[in-house]
Amino acid sequence: MVLKPDLKEHAYFHIRADGAFIGNDPARGPWSADHCHAGPVAGLIVRAAETEVGPEKMLTRLTVDLLRPLPLAGLRVAAETTRHTKTLATTRVTVLDLDDTLCATATTMHMVRRDLGPVPNITLPPPKLDDAVTGPFPIGETLHDLPGFANHSDILYPKDGNQNAGPKTVWMHTPTLLEGEAQSPIQALCPLADCGNGISWNAPTSEMGFMNTDLTVQIHREPTSDWLASQSVSHWQSSGIGMSQSVLFDTEGPVGTALQTLVLFPPK
Repeated sequence: MVLKPDLKEHAYFHIRADGAFIGNDPARGPWSADHCHAGPVAGLIVRAAETEVGPEKMLTRLTVDLLRPLPLAGLRVAAETTRHTKTLATTRVTVLDLDDTLCATATTMHMVRRDLGPVPNITLPPPKLDDAVTGPFPIGETLHDLPGFANHSDILYPKDGNQNAGPKTVWMHTPTLLEGEAQSPIQALCPLADCGNGISWNAPTSEMGFMNTDLTVQIHREPTSDWLASQSVSHWQSSGIGMSQSVLFDTEGPVGTALQTLVLFPPK
């Protein structure tokens, strides 16, 4: 488990003087040299929502609609409260480019933390990390030659786990969200949560593209470890519509789930 030397030093974004978020190399997605991977942007959305609601409530649901590509050149993220009670809060978040074009919208739900003591629950062990083996980033191909998200993510696979097409499990350790700022546990989860389609592809990108149009994450426990895992499966249909499903883990057990709707596009 040797980390890349710059993994924590090179964050996904830095903040410009006017408050815009400028993408660094780790935020670059696989489909375009000029646009972000949606996972780090989801982290910015969570950051805005958590700041808006406050620390007494935990973010339990995030739903992001990706309307157009997210430029590395700069994004503005703003959250507004749509409901706030003693038990829960909801927000609406917008992501604009530097020309004020709407690139993504999101909604979040946050629930108050209580101390109930022990409660009945099932125990699901996480995938084994101790004997996990290094391997390539799940998507080996990109549509550009510049460093990006894949180059700045450390990847481990369970011993004897699948590293080819189909359902698979991946452990991932990723950069921090913003230069000079500690990220919250759920912000740290977002890059992995948006990788379900890239983890569980059913054919390589040379045969079929599989871009997600949205992301929904349900979280029942804040992760506590730097290494996070995703058990993912993708369903592709001849209609050109697909879906990925992921169960998300820290080293203690499951923390939530992620869903993506996929658009399938044969290569030109």
